[in-house]
Amino acid sequence: MTDFSKDAKIFKALCDTKRLTILDYLKSGEKCACVLIENMNIGQSALSYHMKILCDSGIVIARQEGKWTHYSLSKSGSEYASKRLLELTTPNIENQSSCCK
Repeated sequence: MTDFSKDAKIFKALCDTKRLTILDYLKSGEKCACVLIENMNIGQSALSYHMKILCDSGIVIARQEGKWTHYSLSKSGSEYASKRLLELTTPNIENQSSCCK
């Protein structure tokens, strides 16, 4: 049986408008948490909550610089997420069974 726990983390990261907004900001490059807080008009604790989910999914990576954390998109994480979505939504003709025949 396939373990879908990693996939669930990826899709959880993508099912929230604030997290999608964060990903949109990160498309233009690395951003400091202070920039995201200001641009999104959210508090530090709310940003931390969303960034934990995004980082746990592997789509975003974080690095510490002084007291601030800087976030960027993970190329390998994004590629993996795209690959899994395609794999999960592409019909497998060879394994289709006929029902009630």
